[in-house]
Amino acid sequence: MTNTGQIPPASPADAGTGHAPAGARTWAGLVVLAGAVLLIAVDATVLDLALPFLSADLAPSGVQLLWIIDVYSFAVAGLLVTMGVLGDRVGRRRLLLVGAVGFAAASVLAAWAPSPELLIVARAVQGVSGATLMPATLGLIRHMFTDPRERTVAIGVWGAMAGGGAAAGPLVGGWLLEHFWWGSVFLINLPIMAVLVVAAPFLVPESRDPHPGRFDLPGAALSLLAVVPIVYAVKETALHGPHSAALVALGGGLTAAVAFVYRQRIATDPLLDLTLFRRREFSAAVATNLLSIFALAGVLFFGSQYLQLVLGVGPLEAGLLMLPGTATSALSALGAAWLVRRLPVGTVLSGALAVAAVGAAVLLALDTEHGAGVFVAGFVLIGVGVGIALTLTTDLVVGAAPADRAGAASAVSETAYELGIALGVAVLGSVVTAVYRSRLGVPGAGHEFDTLGGAVAAAGRLPAAEAEILLESARSAFVAGTHGAAAATAVILAATALLTLRMLRPR
Repeated sequence: MTNTGQIPPASPADAGTGHAPAGARTWAGLVVLAGAVLLIAVDATVLDLALPFLSADLAPSGVQLLWIIDVYSFAVAGLLVTMGVLGDRVGRRRLLLVGAVGFAAASVLAAWAPSPELLIVARAVQGVSGATLMPATLGLIRHMFTDPRERTVAIGVWGAMAGGGAAAGPLVGGWLLEHFWWGSVFLINLPIMAVLVVAAPFLVPESRDPHPGRFDLPGAALSLLAVVPIVYAVKETALHGPHSAALVALGGGLTAAVAFVYRQRIATDPLLDLTLFRRREFSAAVATNLLSIFALAGVLFFGSQYLQLVLGVGPLEAGLLMLPGTATSALSALGAAWLVRRLPVGTVLSGALAVAAVGAAVLLALDTEHGAGVFVAGFVLIGVGVGIALTLTTDLVVGAAPADRAGAASAVSETAYELGIALGVAVLGSVVTAVYRSRLGVPGAGHEFDTLGGAVAAAGRLPAAEAEILLESARSAFVAGTHGAAAATAVILAATALLTLRMLRPR
């Protein structure tokens, strides 16, 4: 690492390239890749609003509905590492095109699925295809932009599309559902995927590892057996609290994770080069990536409930109140490249996390009546900090690996992102729930009051006076829970800022 503290070439593969500036064709190729990222991000959130319409049409069971929601994220999280390595071997552009075709075909099947079972299959194929697209796009950006400064800008665009897509999902979904049937939320994928399939062969150069070695099939199986049960256990614990099935899944996932690490240490051609974690830049970036999205996902989780169930705003208005935070996250991702041209990357990254920590602390001022402005202000600060952090950590992870292994390194960053989302919802959601239950001052409250949503539903069946008492107590208890989660988020972000400043200090 250079003594300036700026983002370095970091990889021997970059040495001697001269860092030739990217041409117009390369930047046009980035637009194509950004479109794919935007679409995947939209697809991850656009289904939420369609669930009531889908349920009325297909009548899925409770278990089937959960699989319709979760199978996509399970497939993406479990296959990211494998698909990243596969792209390094067979060609990242080739895998990108295969994934795009698969994603489009699965979207058509999902849009006109006649039964819950076929919709689950379609969502699973979408997840598998999405797992090919995300690391392939980052791996290709690593190959296309050899100049570190231009690569930071390109990854900023990539991050902005990911954040903007997540924000746009509910808004796009709401508009489509007002004018068309629920399957239309899947058909928006087709035009963008068609552009990708047509334009990528002309604008995006192929890249692969010229000496990939043997494919580590046992390692691939162990990575899947590690990530999927852990994500499942975290999600189940967030929704239903700790129970035997979740604990068994967690134990199995952790056991497979230990076996995966051992396998990678002894394999002649490992799936993942664990020596990358010996680099301070790489380890700090992966950890910061996970903790940044941990904070953002947790705030989104309890923030949406606060806006709708405490303040009583509708889903569309809640989405609009969240839009400034998600929009500033996307814009700050673009601004990260400008900042690291003027300041050491460790300073920028730790400063961004400190801003996000201040935003979380602002949420301590939420109350039961007039908290919309407070939430918007706090969430904007969190969005600014997290947007910068995700861009820089992704850039550090991708830049730390040799160009020939860019897909595998990108997959590590993406896996940290997926785990951060699951952990943020589970851990911060558990904090909110624990404080809520301890503060709920309603005599004889049963399990139907265990969540704020349950209390609101129960209040609708009570006389007006009793309902008002229940709602006031439940909302006050939930706000106390958000204060606990906000305080925990602020502490975690502040600690991560200090750790990052220490690990990425100029040498």
